[in-house]
Amino acid sequence: MELFRLIFVVSVFFLIFCLDVGLLKKYTEDDLLHYRNRVVQMFQHAYNGYLKYAYPLDELRPLTCDGQDTWGSYSLTLIDALDTLAVMGNYSEFQRVTELLETTLDFDRDINVSVFETNIRVVGGLLSGHLLSLKAGVQVEAGWPCSGPLLRLAEKVARKLLPAFNTSTGMPYGTVNLMYGVPKGETPVTCTAGVGTFIVEFGALSQLTGLPIYMDTAMKALRSLWMLKSPIGLVGNHIDVLTGKWTALDSGIGAGVDSYFEYLVKGAILFPYPELLEMFNAYKQSITKYLKREDWYMWSHMEKGTISLPIFQSLEAFWPGLLSLTGDIDGAMKTLLNYHQIWRQFGFLPEFYNIPKAEAQPNREGYPLRPELVESVMYLYQATNDPQLLDIAVDILQSIEQSTRTPCGHATVKNVRDHQLENRMESFFLAETTKYLYLIFDTQNFIHNSGGHGSVIWTPGGQCVVDAGGYVFNTEAHPIDAAALYCCSADRQRQLQETEAILSDIDLLQLMGIDKEMENVVWKRRHRKADENPDEVKEKKFEGWDEQQRMEKQAETLVGKAAATTDVLVEMVATEPIVFNSNDSKSPSDDAVPASGDAESSETGESSSCQQKNPSLQVMPPPDDGQLQKPSPGIPPPPVDPVTVVPIDLWTFRVSINNLTEQEKINGLFTCPMRPFHARWSLMGEMFIDE
Repeated sequence: MELFRLIFVVSVFFLIFCLDVGLLKKYTEDDLLHYRNRVVQMFQHAYNGYLKYAYPLDELRPLTCDGQDTWGSYSLTLIDALDTLAVMGNYSEFQRVTELLETTLDFDRDINVSVFETNIRVVGGLLSGHLLSLKAGVQVEAGWPCSGPLLRLAEKVARKLLPAFNTSTGMPYGTVNLMYGVPKGETPVTCTAGVGTFIVEFGALSQLTGLPIYMDTAMKALRSLWMLKSPIGLVGNHIDVLTGKWTALDSGIGAGVDSYFEYLVKGAILFPYPELLEMFNAYKQSITKYLKREDWYMWSHMEKGTISLPIFQSLEAFWPGLLSLTGDIDGAMKTLLNYHQIWRQFGFLPEFYNIPKAEAQPNREGYPLRPELVESVMYLYQATNDPQLLDIAVDILQSIEQSTRTPCGHATVKNVRDHQLENRMESFFLAETTKYLYLIFDTQNFIHNSGGHGSVIWTPGGQCVVDAGGYVFNTEAHPIDAAALYCCSADRQRQLQETEAILSDIDLLQLMGIDKEMENVVWKRRHRKADENPDEVKEKKFEGWDEQQRMEKQAETLVGKAAATTDVLVEMVATEPIVFNSNDSKSPSDDAVPASGDAESSETGESSSCQQKNPSLQVMPPPDDGQLQKPSPGIPPPPVDPVTVVPIDLWTFRVSINNLTEQEKINGLFTCPMRPFHARWSLMGEMFIDE
C-alpha cells in the first residue's frame, strides 16, 4: 500500500513537471493559427468598442461603454493601435486610419501633457506608422522614408516637447504645454525613466529628418543621468532636473526606472553609440550585486545597497526580455518562471507583490492589462523556441479572455484576488499586450525577419534596403525599422562620400595583397600565351616550373578579385536608381516581385547593383525586362525606365566575423551599396544574436 502511494505521488509530481516544462504539449501550425485567431478576435473586439463608444477621446471606458481623455485628448488609442493593425495584416484599416489621422490630428492646443507618455505613445506611434506605411500599401510620397505626413506630425509633436529639456542639466521637466512650453510653477522633480526614455524616438527622428537636435537632446539627458549615478553604480527613482539632486533614493528595475535601462540597450542596437551598451553593462553588474536575490529583483538604497523594499512590481516583468537581447538567456528564463508563478497564483500579475509574504500588496493589487510579462515571453520564445513559453502565452491569453472581457471591450482588473473589474482600458492594451501575444503565435510575421530578405527602394539619396528585419520596439511596442533609419541618415551619406573618395586613390592591387612582381608575372604569362603555340609552351619546362605555375595561378586569381571589386565599386557609385513600386498588380513572370497590400515579399528573389563577384556575398544580377512593373501613381517617374522594387536575400550581406579573414572583412565592406548598414548591424548583432 505504501509503495502504491509512493508511485502515485511520484507520478503526480512527474505529470506536473512535464506540464511545467512543456514536455507533454506539442504545438502544431494549426494550434498556433488557432491561438493567433483568438488574439485577433480579442484585439478586434476592444478596437471596435473604442471606435464605436470612445473615439475621438483618448481611451475607452469598457464598463460604461463611453470614452475619456487621459494623456492629452488626441485620440490616443487610435494612434497607439495603428501599427498593430499592420502587424496583424489589416492593411485596409491601417490605410483608413492613416488618412484619418493625417487630416484630424491637431497638436496646436493649449493643453498640458506628459513629456514621457506623449513621446512613447504619440511620437513613437506616428513614427512606426510612418515606417510601416509602405508595407501596409499606403501610397507614400516621393522621398519616403525620409519624408511623409505621419513623420511630419511626429516631428511636430517632438518639437513641442523640446522646451522641457531647456534645463541646466539637459534633463527634461515632466510636463509641457503644447502651445506655451513648460507650465509656470511646474515641479522640476521627475522620474528616472522620464529622463532616459527618448533616444529611440528622438534618435529615429534625427535619422529620418536630418535634424540632429533630437538625437543630441536625448543623448545629453542620458549622459547627465550616467554622471549622477551613485558611487556603487545605482540610480534612484526621482531626480530634480534643475539641480541634479536625487529626491527618491530607492533603486530598482521597475516603476519610474524601467525604460531607462531598456533604452540603453535599444539605443545601442539602433545607433552608433557603443557607450550606451557600456552604461547598461555597468548598471547590470550593480543591479546583480545589490538588487538580485535568488532570481528575484528587489529595491535597495541607491547609495548603501541595502534592501529597502522586498517587492516585485509588474512593470519589472520586462527585464527577462531585455536580458535576452543581451544574450543572458538562462538568467532571463529563471526570472521569467518566477513571474509566471505569480500569474498562476492569481490569474494576473498584481502591480505590487510582496516576495517574502507571497501575496499581493494591499492597495496595489490591480492588473491594468499590462504587457510586460508577455513581452518577455515573446523575446525569449524568439530566442529559444521553448514550447514552455507557448504554455505561458496561452495562460495569459485565456486569463484575459475569461476575466476582463466586457460587452464593449476589455477592462482593467481592479483586484487580482477576486478579479473585480475597473472602468478603464488603457491604450497600451491594443498597442502592446495584444501585439506581443499575436507575435508569439505568428512565427512567420514580417517583424521576425532576422535579415533574411528585404526590399530595395529608391530615395533622393540613392538606393536603400527596407523591411529587412532588425525591428526595434520602443517601450510602447512601436516597431522601428532600423534599415529605414539608416537609409535617411547622415551616416549613410557620409559613407557614400567616403566610398567615392576611396575610388579615386585606393590601390586595389595592394588591398588584395598583390605586389607589382606578381602582376608582371601574370602580364608576361598572358602575352607569352598570345604569342606562342600552347604546345610549345608545355615543352619549355625549366627548373621550378610547377612552383612558377602555382604562383601564376594564384596571382591571376587575386587580380581577378581586384578587377571584380573595381567593377562593383564603380557600379555602386554610377548605378541607376531603383524605384519602389507599390502597384497592386504582380508580374506573372517572376514570383520574386512583391505585390503591395496584404501580400508579403518573396524571400527567394535576389537583386541589387551588386554582382556575383565576391564569393562571400553571392548576389544575383538585376532582373531582366520580364520582371518590370509600371510605377505606382503615388511615386514620381524615375529619370530612367521604371524598375520594380527588388526583394533580395540579405543573409549574403551578414558577415560572419569568425569565418572571414581580415582581408575578406575589408573586401566585404566595399562590395555593395547596402553593405554599410548591414555590416554595422551584424557587427553589433554578434552581441545579441547567436549566429
